[in-house]
Amino acid sequence: MNPDNYVAVLDFGSQYTQLIVRRVRELGFLARLYPYDEMADLGSPGAIILSGGPKSTSDPDAPDYDMDLLDSYNVPVLGVCYGMQSLNKKFGGTVEACDKREYGPAELVTEGSALYEGISQNSQVWMSHSDTVRELPEAATVIARNASGTPVSLQFNERYYGIQFHPEVTHSHEGTQILHNFLKLADELAPFVIEDFKNEMVKKIQDFVGDKQVVCGVSGGVDSTVLAVLLHEAGVNMRAVFVNNGLLRKNEAEEVVANFKELGVPIEEVDATERFLGVLKDQTDPEKKRKAIGNLFLDVFWDAVGDAEILAQGTLYPDVIESASNAKSKASVIKTHHNRVARVLELQEQGRVLEPLDELFKDEVRELGVLLGIKHDILMRHPFPGPGLSVRCPGEVTEEKLETIREGDAIFIGKLKEYGWYDKVWQAYACLIPVKTVGVKGDERCYEWAMGLRAIVSEDAMTADWVELPPKLLREVSNGILNSVPRVNRVLYDISTKPPASIEWE
Repeated sequence: MNPDNYVAVLDFGSQYTQLIVRRVRELGFLARLYPYDEMADLGSPGAIILSGGPKSTSDPDAPDYDMDLLDSYNVPVLGVCYGMQSLNKKFGGTVEACDKREYGPAELVTEGSALYEGISQNSQVWMSHSDTVRELPEAATVIARNASGTPVSLQFNERYYGIQFHPEVTHSHEGTQILHNFLKLADELAPFVIEDFKNEMVKKIQDFVGDKQVVCGVSGGVDSTVLAVLLHEAGVNMRAVFVNNGLLRKNEAEEVVANFKELGVPIEEVDATERFLGVLKDQTDPEKKRKAIGNLFLDVFWDAVGDAEILAQGTLYPDVIESASNAKSKASVIKTHHNRVARVLELQEQGRVLEPLDELFKDEVRELGVLLGIKHDILMRHPFPGPGLSVRCPGEVTEEKLETIREGDAIFIGKLKEYGWYDKVWQAYACLIPVKTVGVKGDERCYEWAMGLRAIVSEDAMTADWVELPPKLLREVSNGILNSVPRVNRVLYDISTKPPASIEWE
């Protein structure tokens, strides 16, 4: 049941939709995400936000909704990107496709509206669209334009607003303030309190599981660790299984076992290195590698626990949205996460998958972990992908390549900690670039691999920027790798943002 006066976010398939939910929570208000075609099930929201989406409003299968139903809620409504275009059509205007997609920063020139109270003139916002409004309905007033005079924000009446840009991404410098201004137009909204959220999750877990047995896959990462401790606190019948898939970082298996012992959560360790390297042999396609790993994880879990009735996973929202794995999702597939392969989705349909964290982002999971008493060092570990080092090894995965990555990664992470940079970056790692280059070692010609270093900052893994690490640190890392890691004669630093690049190489 929904509380009264929460913020309902209707999902039209944008990769950034959940970021809207996150921003609203950051502002202290409870927000819930719904597919656009479940508008009738919102209860009593205090405000409604219509998300962006990949479709054009002119597409035959474009997402549509009942305007009379939307109007019946009698609350402030904000349309973002696709949401604004759809509102423009609903009020009687027109939308047309542009010859060129507008993607990237733009200047916002406001024309006086409560929506832009306190916003700087020429504030940077982030565009990502191919359609644009052409004819405005009589009810519409232009309240902001871009630097070239094109309308990018409309007010349709006293309750309906539209913005062409994405205020939820960090590239929109004052986007959170714009959302805050919109929410101020609503009556008193329900607050978001992480402890209440935790209590709600515990109750849902207990109701879902009952007296069934749960197998919980743990990796030692933040997500699965918080999940295991949450299940332990909920008191359900759980077996936590740690699979050493041979794709872990240096000394990681030993660290995971020690950490769970300290947490007081019993785990079972399964060494499946040979099985995982076996399914990856001769495999070079990134999607096939991910799916092979995801499917084998299930086999290993089931082999270890026998007839467990429920699979619990530490799935977060970015996993769901990038995989476009929700049955009702309108989002485009970016990459298939190992915990969103077809077999997992089949188990979901059978009611045998438990994913209590799937509405949360990494920082919210860390906040939950603090409530559960998990120590700082575990909660602040950098994210590590489920497929492990395989996604940092483009091309075929071999034990030789994995050992090379482990050694280089250990040097890089060690230097980050030594210089006090580990906690300043969201994620950092070394990867093997499947290109050999000519070099000189010991006065002799060598022909060896290149190694890439990546360090990024992010709030939610949906967008990311590279970190300007001190040159002295990078020099010491490079020297350390070139002098002690076999089969590497070149070190490169990745300065790509997400988008267009992803955080991992595969």
